[in-house]
Amino acid sequence: MSNIVIVGAQWGDEGKGKIIDILSKDADYVVRYQGGNNAGHTVVVGTEEIILHLIPSGILHKNKVCIIGNGVVIDPEALLVEIEYVKSKKIDINSNLRISEEAHVIFPYHKVLDKLREEKFSQTKIGTTGRGIGPCYTDKFARNGIRIVDILNKRIFKQKLKSNLEEKNAIFIKVYKAKRFSFDKIYSEYLKYAQIIKPYVCNSSVLLNDAIKNKKNILFEGAQGTLLDVDHGTYPFVTSSNSTAGGACAGTGVGPTHIDKVIGVVKAYTTRVGEGPFPTEFSSQLMKKIRSRGKEFGATTGRPRRCGWFDAVIVKHAVRVNGLEAIAVTKLDVLDMMPTLKVCVAYRYKAAIYKDFPADIEALWKAQPVYEEMPGWMEDTTAVKDYSQLPLNARKYLKKLEALVGAKIEIVSIGSERNQTLFV
Repeated sequence: MSNIVIVGAQWGDEGKGKIIDILSKDADYVVRYQGGNNAGHTVVVGTEEIILHLIPSGILHKNKVCIIGNGVVIDPEALLVEIEYVKSKKIDINSNLRISEEAHVIFPYHKVLDKLREEKFSQTKIGTTGRGIGPCYTDKFARNGIRIVDILNKRIFKQKLKSNLEEKNAIFIKVYKAKRFSFDKIYSEYLKYAQIIKPYVCNSSVLLNDAIKNKKNILFEGAQGTLLDVDHGTYPFVTSSNSTAGGACAGTGVGPTHIDKVIGVVKAYTTRVGEGPFPTEFSSQLMKKIRSRGKEFGATTGRPRRCGWFDAVIVKHAVRVNGLEAIAVTKLDVLDMMPTLKVCVAYRYKAAIYKDFPADIEALWKAQPVYEEMPGWMEDTTAVKDYSQLPLNARKYLKKLEALVGAKIEIVSIGSERNQTLFV
């Protein structure tokens, strides 16, 4: 297996959780490298649906060391709830979970600030989950963030928290006319969190590089998707971290020469949650049909996802910026009863044709998709056991996607269960 990065190649929610779960069986380590509990990975084990937000999906397999890397921002309260949730599934987490000492910590003021900003600038809102992810990353890059290692040191934590609250409370009072936060309450609460998570904390970069020296297999688990990457996505309608493959190195302390392969995950159509341009978005009638059939509701927020035709322009962009060697296509079965399918091959804007993803947000808002149509297969694929048994038109559809995006399809998912997975 070696060292593989899994990334979303659309706007997130591509089904990475299932693909990571499938590939985890051959991994020794599974490491999450960015984002926070604004992400949600759903895995179906038997008849049970398990949703994880911070802990890597590999925790569902025995004897896999699962690491929350330094590039992740951690809400300790949410993490502890998730740890108890995993324990309730009779899963051994104490010996298998590790947390980077360099990961940054989300505080209550981050979450409140997240919501206040969205309310204040409602006309340009980006659809944040309100979990404090963006404000925490803001503090990180402003160099006044507080890390896991800091809350384990009472003196350092007290000093940093006092400094941060002095600034944050001034902003809350003067800009938002909101209540100030109590130092004592946060300090005592987070010292308790620190002691509970202390046994899991480690230098994850050393741990991972030692594993590499010992020829262990590592799976790097991305959250969100390429089009939500702060540098390569539909800015400003993006997340606050690098959700592309490059983030795997920065977010774990593993050098790029140790990455052997990058796999992108896409749906057989396209979805996105929240605000922002979406050139191939369905009409309301078709939206309702696909949303219902594909169960397109956010694992983290429960918000209904926007749905549209497969957009080869954005996936080709994802192939390029991630260096994708392979693709996993999920939810092919959702299209089973569609008589005709459309694939976006380019955008039309101001009489110009764009075959490559444009950075201009206005062009994306006003772009008209250029479609190619293909016949559907009108057969149930959910019981298929081998790729060769897929309907001919389904295989033609997948071959078309391969040709348009420039990467080989290696995995096809035709349902939510582990055994509904085809290897090409």
